[in-house]
Amino acid sequence: MSENTYEPPKIWQWKTESGGKFASINRPIAGATHQADLPVGKHPFQLYSLATPNGVKVTILLEELLALGIKEAEYDAHLIEILEGSQFASGFVEVNPNSKIPALVDNSGDSKLPIFESGAILLYLAEKFDVFLPTEPLIKAQCLSWLFWQVGSAPYLGGGFGHFYAYAPEKFEYPIERFTMEVKRQLDVLDRHLANNKYMCGNQYTIADMAIWPWYGALLQNKVYEAAEFLQTQSYKNLVRWTEEVGKREAVKRGRMVNRTWGELDEQLHERHDESDFELKTQDKQLDPELS
Repeated sequence: MSENTYEPPKIWQWKTESGGKFASINRPIAGATHQADLPVGKHPFQLYSLATPNGVKVTILLEELLALGIKEAEYDAHLIEILEGSQFASGFVEVNPNSKIPALVDNSGDSKLPIFESGAILLYLAEKFDVFLPTEPLIKAQCLSWLFWQVGSAPYLGGGFGHFYAYAPEKFEYPIERFTMEVKRQLDVLDRHLANNKYMCGNQYTIADMAIWPWYGALLQNKVYEAAEFLQTQSYKNLVRWTEEVGKREAVKRGRMVNRTWGELDEQLHERHDESDFELKTQDKQLDPELS
């Protein structure tokens, strides 16, 4: 047994100095830490988010809806700085008592309707606008199965592999090996399925693709955890093909930009309040050579 083997105490105590990138916002209790109202824009949908994979799922769908000409899907995307604890503001906790992004408020009805959890938001919007959710029972069942597969699987990728490989204050073999094995298994699940399917549901592009791509597509593109070489992601040829194909969609490109505050400057759009915000970003790039 290693000398570093952890022996759990009889009663767990919260060590606030535990370290790690997210130590300042991780805590064993829920609820608001401070009073602050959420901003409200002019559009039917108010999104409170950040361009993490879970946040990108929703902005991709909203941009896909708008690309179809569904003006009722117009939205304001307000930035929630999670490392600063914005998700613990009283206004945000009122919308999402779990204090995680994304959170959405639908103001199109007689009273505001809050929705939280990215998978629930995708399903809500797809049903509301009757698009990107198949109607044929067999294909719909497949779509929902893959949607919930992503909801259940991604924590092993993010909170498991991503945390111990990229963010943990110390690197230990066992958790990295354990979660690497699971992530490799998940990649193989996707690759085998996509060998016989253009998208996750046959030839239909659905919310299942929008849910899975921000996590697993980003992993293949080395956009999260910088682990593509370690995981040998390019060996999953069918998954590579799907990743590239989905990534070429204009709505996906726009969705990735919204609420992004890191990376290349021309890929960042901190807040989105109108379609013209993307056009202004393009104009800024043309005027400022440093953005090219």
